[in-house]
Amino acid sequence: MKKNYLILLFLCFFIGVNAQKKFIIPDSLSNKSYNYFNEKINYKESDSLKERLYAQSWLAKAKSEKNDTQMALAYKSLIYKFDKKLRNLYADSLVTAAKKTANPEMIGSAYMTKGIVFYDRKEMMKALDNYLIAEQYISKTNNYYLIYKLKYGKALTKYYLGFYHEAIALFKECVTYFKEKNDHAYINSLYSLGQCYSRINKYQLCSQINQIGIKAAIQFEIFRMKSYFLFSEGINQSFKHNYVDAIKKLSLALPDLRSNKDFANETLAYFYIGKNYWSQNQKEKAVVYFKKVDAIFQQQNYISPELREAYELLIDYSLTKNDKKAHLLYIGQLLKIDQLLEHNYKYLSGKITKVYDTEKLLQTQRNLENSNNSITVIAISTTVVLMSIISFLVYKHFRSKRLFNELMNRQPETSKLFVANGSKELDINPEVVAAILIKLEKFEFSKKYLEKEMNLLKLASFLNTNTKYASKIIAKYRNKGTIEYITDLKIDHIIELLKNENKYRNYTNKALGEESGFGSTQIFTRAFNNRTGLSPTYFISKLRSQQHS
Repeated sequence: MKKNYLILLFLCFFIGVNAQKKFIIPDSLSNKSYNYFNEKINYKESDSLKERLYAQSWLAKAKSEKNDTQMALAYKSLIYKFDKKLRNLYADSLVTAAKKTANPEMIGSAYMTKGIVFYDRKEMMKALDNYLIAEQYISKTNNYYLIYKLKYGKALTKYYLGFYHEAIALFKECVTYFKEKNDHAYINSLYSLGQCYSRINKYQLCSQINQIGIKAAIQFEIFRMKSYFLFSEGINQSFKHNYVDAIKKLSLALPDLRSNKDFANETLAYFYIGKNYWSQNQKEKAVVYFKKVDAIFQQQNYISPELREAYELLIDYSLTKNDKKAHLLYIGQLLKIDQLLEHNYKYLSGKITKVYDTEKLLQTQRNLENSNNSITVIAISTTVVLMSIISFLVYKHFRSKRLFNELMNRQPETSKLFVANGSKELDINPEVVAAILIKLEKFEFSKKYLEKEMNLLKLASFLNTNTKYASKIIAKYRNKGTIEYITDLKIDHIIELLKNENKYRNYTNKALGEESGFGSTQIFTRAFNNRTGLSPTYFISKLRSQQHS
C-alpha cells in the first residue's frame, strides 16, 4: 500500500511539473482545506515530493475557486519547493496574484519575497528595488513582524554591497525586536551584526556577538548556527592576524557550510584559509584554497569584492613559478571578475583596492600572448594595428549594444532607495533629514524636476529647506551633485517615455529636450550621452529596429 502511494505521488509530481495548467488534484486531497495544505508545507528549501504535491494541489484549488489570496500563498510555497531556476517565475506570479487582492500587507509581502529571490541569486540592486516597493505597502500596515523582516532583508543587502554602518543600524533594530519574537530571526540578526562589526575593524565587538550567538544557538537548539558563528569568528581572527586559530575555526565550520549548499560562505572560508596560509608564507597550501575559490566562481559565477584578492595572489604565484599558462588564465579570470564587480557592486567598485587594475591586466595579457608568437617585428606591428582597428570597431559595436540592453533593463532613479553613501554622518538633525527625504521623494514622484531652469535654489524651496542642507542630503542619499541629480532625473524620464510610448520616437532631439525641461538641444544631447553612453538618435533607432523585428 505504501509503495503504491509513493508511486501515485511520483506520477502526480511529474504531471504537475510538465503540465501545471492541467494539474488534477488527487482524490485524497480534493476535499482538503487551505489550512491543511499550509500546515503540511515546511517553508524551507527541501526536496520533498509530498510537499510539492501539496503546494500544487493548493494552487489548483485556489485557481479553481478564483481565490487570489490563496493563489498568492500557494505560489509562495512553490518558490521553496521547486528548482531555483523557476523561482523568479513563481515570484512574478506571486506578485500578480497579490496585486489582485488589493491588500497592502499581501502585496508588500509578495514584493519582499521577490526581493529575497533576487538576493539569493546575488542580484543585490534588484533585491533592493523590490524591497523599496515592498516598503511602500508594508509601511501602511501594523504588521511589525513583516516590517522588521523587511528591515532584515534590506540590512543583508546593504551588508553585501558594503554599506556596513547602515546595515549595523538596521541589524541592531532587528536583534532588539526578534529577541522576544523569533529565535531563528534573532540568531540570524546576531550573526549578521557580528559580520558587519568585523568588516569595520571592531573585532572585539564581533567576538562578543559570536559568543552570545553560540550560547543562543545552543539554548534554542538551532545547532547549525554554531558553525556560522565559528565561521564568523574565523574571519574575525584572520583580520586580527591570528592565523593558526583562524584556519582551525574556518576548517571546523566548512563541513556545515557545504552541507547547507551555502556556496557564498564556503567560498569565503576557502579564501580566508588560503590567505592565512599565504600570510604564514605557506604559499603552496594557500594556492590550493585559492583554486577552490576559482572552481566555485566557474561553477556558480559568484564573486564578491573581497574574493578578488585571491586572483591577484594566484597571478603573483604563477609569475614566481614562471607558469605562463596559469598566469594568462588567472589574468583572464580577473578581467571577467572586474566586469562582474562593476555590474553587481557598482556603488562599491570604486572603493575596491586593486593591485592589478584593468589596464595593467590587459597589458600583461597582451604581452604574454605576444611572447608566445614567433612572428617578425613588422608582422607583429601590422597585426597589432589591424587588430586595434578591428577591436575598436567591434568594441564600439558591442559596447553600444551592451549599453542599450543595460538601459532597457535599468530602473529609473526614482524607483531606487534613498541609500546613504559613506560612513560620515550628516551634521543635520535626523528628524530634519527624514522630513526632507519625504519631500524629496514627493519631488521625484510629482516630476517637479521637469520644470525648466530647475536648480538648487528652486529645489531647496520645494523641499522647504536651505540650499546647504539640500545639496548635502542629495550628495549623501543620491551620491551626486545637485545639477547631476536633476539632469539624470530628466534623462531617466525621457528614456522611460521612449521605451514605453511610440509617439516620442518620432520627436526631434529639440522636441525631446523641451519635453524633459532642458534649455537647449545641445545641452539635452550631451546630458543624454553622459547618462547613457549613447546618443538619443542611436537609442531611438535601436528601439525602432527592435519594434519591427
